[in-house]
Amino acid sequence: MAKAASSYSAKDITVLEGLEAVRKRPGMYIGSTGPSGLHHLVYEVVDNAVDEAMAGYCTRIDVTLLADGGCEVRDDGRGIPVDKMAGGKSAAETVLTVLHAGGKFGGEGYKVSGGLHGVGVSVVNALSERCEVEIDLGGKRHFMDFAKGGKLQTKLHVTGKAPRDRTGTTVRFWPDPTIFDEVEFRAQTLVERLQMMAFLNKGLEIRLKDDRDPEAEPVVFRYAGGIVDFVKHVNASKEALFSRVGYFEQVEDTMEVEIAFQWNTGYNADGLHSFANGINTIEGGMHVEGFKKGLTNRVNAYARAKGLLKEKDANLLGEDIREGLTAIISVRLQDPQFEGQTKGKLGNVPMRSLVERATNEKLGDFLEEHPAEANKIVKKSIAAATARTAARDARNATRRKSALEGAGMPDKLRDCQSSNSHETELFIVEGDSAGGPATQARDPRIQAVLPIRGKILNVERARIDKMLKNNEIQALISAIGAGLGEEFDAEKIRYGKVIILCDA
Repeated sequence: MAKAASSYSAKDITVLEGLEAVRKRPGMYIGSTGPSGLHHLVYEVVDNAVDEAMAGYCTRIDVTLLADGGCEVRDDGRGIPVDKMAGGKSAAETVLTVLHAGGKFGGEGYKVSGGLHGVGVSVVNALSERCEVEIDLGGKRHFMDFAKGGKLQTKLHVTGKAPRDRTGTTVRFWPDPTIFDEVEFRAQTLVERLQMMAFLNKGLEIRLKDDRDPEAEPVVFRYAGGIVDFVKHVNASKEALFSRVGYFEQVEDTMEVEIAFQWNTGYNADGLHSFANGINTIEGGMHVEGFKKGLTNRVNAYARAKGLLKEKDANLLGEDIREGLTAIISVRLQDPQFEGQTKGKLGNVPMRSLVERATNEKLGDFLEEHPAEANKIVKKSIAAATARTAARDARNATRRKSALEGAGMPDKLRDCQSSNSHETELFIVEGDSAGGPATQARDPRIQAVLPIRGKILNVERARIDKMLKNNEIQALISAIGAGLGEEFDAEKIRYGKVIILCDA
C-alpha cells in the first residue's frame, strides 16, 4: 500500500528550550521517573553541598523530609554566588534555570566535584512542582522561588539579615506528581546513600530528619576515620583476619587517592568498593585496575622476599590475594571521564598509574611495618591458591568421572519415568528412613526422590575443593545434571523443580 505523502521540513523540527527538554525526557537526566529517579533529585542537591565540603567550605548538611511531601537540603558552605552575570541574571538564578551551568566547568570554584554534568540543581528545579532557594551570604539572606517546571516566580531579593553571619544554601523542592510515578520519599533509601557520603568525606556531618513521622528520631552520620570507618562497617558482620585497618593516601597535581583495607576470614573475592568524586563506580575502572595490579605485585614481592613463596612456587594470582579482602578505593580528580550513562566506570588512564604507584609504595611500607598482619595475608593467599588448584583438579576429576560413567546417577536416587524437565520434580529428603515413605507417596511418573545425609556441609563457609569431595553434594550435582561453575548449563537440568522435603 502506498504511503500517504507527508511533509518533513524545517517547521517540523522542535527546539526544546532550557528546562523544557528535561520535562520532556526526564529519564535522560535522572535515569527514570520511578523511585530511583525521585531520590536522585535529593542526591543532586546533596552532591552540590558535598562538593562544597570537598572544597573545604562545608562541615554540615541537613536533609529534611517535609511534612507536606517536599524535601529541604541545607548546607553551611559558601552559598551560591548572588552577583550578576554578563546577561544581567544573578549567578544563582542561572545555576537553577540553565542546564550545564555551575562552578565545575573550569574556573577556580571547585578542584574536584561529584555533580559532574552541571545539570544537577537545574534538573531538580525543572522536575519540581515548586522550588525555593535561600542563600545566606555577605551577612544577608537572599530568597527566590520557582513555579512548576522551573519558571521563576520571585526574583532573587534580600529578605533580611543572615542569622549569626551564617553562610550557606538551602534548597526546598516538591517533586512534580505529573512527572513521577510516585512522589513519596523513602527515608531508608536516603539513609544508605547519606551514610556512604559521610564515610567518603571524613569529618563531614550529615543529618536526616523525617518531619512526616513525629516519632522519628533524626539520623546523624559523622565519621572522623572516613573510609577506615567504612571498612570497619562493611566487615562488622565478618570475622576480621587481624584487627588493624590499613590506610594510605597520595596526592599528585589534580588527582588524589585514598585507600583503606582489611582482610576477613571469608572466601569472597568481590570485596572492592570504588568511588570517584563520591560517585560509586560499580563497574570499577582505572582506579580499581591500578589497585589490583599494585596489590598483586606487592604481595608477591613480599612473599618471595620473606621466603614464604619458594622459587619453585608459582606466583599468587590476584584472585588468591583478594580472597576475603574488603577495600574502599576513593579517588578525586578534576575532569573525570565516566564510561556509560550510569557513571559506572572510571576511564581516566593517569588515575590507573597513580593508584598503582601509591599501592606499590604504601602497601609495601604497610607489609614491612606490620609483619604479623603481612604473614597472615600471605598465608591466606597461599591457602586460596592451593584451594584453587585443588578445585580445578576436583572439577577435572568430576568431569572425567561423568565422561567415563556416562549419565551415571547416584545409587540412592529413585528416578521418575518422564524426562521432560517442564513437568518433573526432584524431592530431596533427609536420610533413607524418610526416603521410603516419600517414594511410596510420590507420583512415579514425574516425581523423583533423592535421600541424602542431614547437615551435609555449609557451602557458604567451605572452599570449592572441599565441597566437591563431599559425597552428598556430588550426588546432588549428578542428579540435577546441569554441572557446576563455569560448566553449568541450565539446558541440561533434569528436573524443573527441586523441592526440599523436611520436618519442622
